[in-house]
Amino acid sequence: MTSKSRKLTMSEIILKGSIIAGIVTIPSITSFLIAWTVLDDMIQAAIIGAVIHFIAMGFSLKISKKLLVKRDS
Repeated sequence: MTSKSRKLTMSEIILKGSIIAGIVTIPSITSFLIAWTVLDDMIQAAIIGAVIHFIAMGFSLKISKKLLVKRDS
């Protein structure tokens, strides 16, 4: 099964890039704010937010490989 890939338009790249940016930033910001509220310590909350951020970056790498390739069917 061979499939050719086409180039994405600029608007598709911007849309899909914004989706990936949301996938990375929204969980890290919300986990930081929740941890800051619960623990009342900004340093621990920043560490928790950073860990969640790097986990989300790992998932976004896998998602971007599937999302940014446009295939003809």
